Amino acid sequence: MQHRLRKVHWDALMIKHGDYMDQNWIDVCAVDELPDDDVKGVQAAGHDIALYHINGEVFATEGVCSHGNAKLCEGYLEGHEIECPLHQGRFDVRSGQAMCAPLTADIRIYLVKKDNGRVLVDVS
Repeated sequence: MQHRLRKVHWDALMIKHGDYMDQNWIDVCAVDELPDDDVKGVQAAGHDIALYHINGEVFATEGVCSHGNAKLCEGYLEGHEIECPLHQGRFDVRSGQAMCAPLTADIRIYLVKKDNGRVLVDVS
């Protein structure tokens, strides 16, 4: 039984490793270009992306509000929520979840990693 458990565990690791290899990481900026507790707009492979630097962590979402087509990088960041500058709807930057009216649709989130002082976003 132990041998079988080890095999299943190894297969799970291989699947995770394979998924990682299929990702499309794009270098979007230096970590030190991101102001603390603020938002910055960037472009990556034709995508408008909003980057959020919160307590040393970096999050990335779609850069445009799902409700009013406003740029989220021009919004107000409070904690882990970005407020749209057009109609004051808020999204959780960790999940993309629409938090209040007038928003009715979530926004896309992107995987982010920091590598050698750079911020990379997975746009796949």
